[in-house]
Amino acid sequence: MSDSQPPGKRLGKGMLAIVWLLILGGLTLFFSRKEAQWYNPNTQLEGTDNGQSRTVTLERNNYHHYVASGYINGKPVTFLLDTGATMVSVPANLGRELSLQPGASYPVQTANGVVQVRATNIDALRLGPIELQNVRAALNPGMNGDEILLGMSALKTLDFAQSGRFLTLTQHLNSKN
Repeated sequence: MSDSQPPGKRLGKGMLAIVWLLILGGLTLFFSRKEAQWYNPNTQLEGTDNGQSRTVTLERNNYHHYVASGYINGKPVTFLLDTGATMVSVPANLGRELSLQPGASYPVQTANGVVQVRATNIDALRLGPIELQNVRAALNPGMNGDEILLGMSALKTLDFAQSGRFLTLTQHLNSKN
């Protein structure tokens, strides 16, 4: 027999290796979920609807951005609030999945230079209890990933109040969306 270790000792080393792999796998899973929560602390949005207004409060993430889960045309999305963006900007690769029809092409100035985007219209946009209809948007081929910039074409209909790490958005129901 070329292996001088008794069978029990080999089995023990194998079990130890398996335990370490399980520990490392568990830690990886734990920290990846934690990182996702640090990036988007607003995955389970709740708010209020008193019949006259709808309100949702967002917590700023560790990068000092307001990121929140929401819906476009009933499909789940992740929004990054961007008051510097004129329009809601959707990565072009998500257009079909979100039932967005590409319209006319036009140039826009972005942080990465000028990009040709396609006009589109979002039938229904939801952020917690806040619901908006017929929101102008752009399908942007220059955007990677699946994060949607929630720009002023949606945000202009809401009131903002910031306090510390929190931003409260209010939609007044007596005004047009």
